[in-house]
Amino acid sequence: MGHRTALYDAHLAAGGKMVDFGGWDMPINYGSQIEEHHAVRQKAGVFDVSHMTVVEVAGSGARDYLRHLLANDVDRVAPGRALYSGMLNERGGVIDDLIVYKRDNDYRLVVNCATRETDLAWMEQHAGGFAVDIRERADLAMLAIQGPEARDITAGLLDGARAEAVQALKVFGFAEDGEWMIARTGYTGEDGVEIMLPGADAVALWNQLLAAGVAPTGLGARDTLRLEAGMNLYGNDMDDSITPWEANMGWTLVLNDRDFIGRQPLLNQQENGHAELVGLVLEGKGVLRAHQTVLMPNGEEGEITSGTFSPTLGKSIALARLPAGATGKVDVEIRNKRQPAQVVKAPFVRNGQAVYKAI
Repeated sequence: MGHRTALYDAHLAAGGKMVDFGGWDMPINYGSQIEEHHAVRQKAGVFDVSHMTVVEVAGSGARDYLRHLLANDVDRVAPGRALYSGMLNERGGVIDDLIVYKRDNDYRLVVNCATRETDLAWMEQHAGGFAVDIRERADLAMLAIQGPEARDITAGLLDGARAEAVQALKVFGFAEDGEWMIARTGYTGEDGVEIMLPGADAVALWNQLLAAGVAPTGLGARDTLRLEAGMNLYGNDMDDSITPWEANMGWTLVLNDRDFIGRQPLLNQQENGHAELVGLVLEGKGVLRAHQTVLMPNGEEGEITSGTFSPTLGKSIALARLPAGATGKVDVEIRNKRQPAQVVKAPFVRNGQAVYKAI
């Protein structure tokens, strides 16, 4: 038996098929992954993401600490705004990707569940010399409500400042009301909100959302949705051996005069070149899957990091790490046969529509 979120019984009541995910018992689907995927693209779905790790960083040295710890710079945003960043090792490899929420007097980080122990140990290891307090918030649950109708439906179930925040937030903004933090930092390519809140409140809100017609949505649809949106999955598209340059995260790097962990290897790689993470759309038969070999016309090779059949597009898509400058047509080795694919710029889908472009 793995860890269970406050919504475990609610998942069973909704027909959730439970699987182990990073040591947590989580729903893979509630009967039909495809229907859940389409529900998010067409109306609204709700995900239990309480398995994610919430960490608060406070103290007079919190700013300087995070400017040293993270490859993105927390000074880029004002209080009430969030930032996506990699947390790197000394070689520039991604220990984890995370979101940091800048509050008036401290910061909140949300990191991946599978890397929880590594992340917390790394954060404590590098806290020396900074006046900083690091505290995990295991008491909080988190719901992500995503889809074109997600914010309207959610706001209609809430009152006062919470309803206003759901409607008024800008992308990558957040607001707090009591123990609730409401953010707009989605992972699906659709609009929506993520709400961190006490476990008992999460169960009540979950039941309200389902009663309002929001579809309970499992990890299976979460993966196809995030891949259509061109978003990375830690452990697939990057890990501690892959740098942000190689994971299409160069836009998160702020190479200013901060002495952040992993800075020099990034500068070296920027000068000397590096592999790139690109999109693929299959033109031949089969389904693109992680670890399939990509064969380029010049004889070079790459590898698919994430692949699936896209329910929205009706074709197979993937993220692949290829040599720098890869464009045009490539072949993918599927069951010992070469199948043609087009190199594209992700995302593949945004707000329910195909948006990828061939490169």
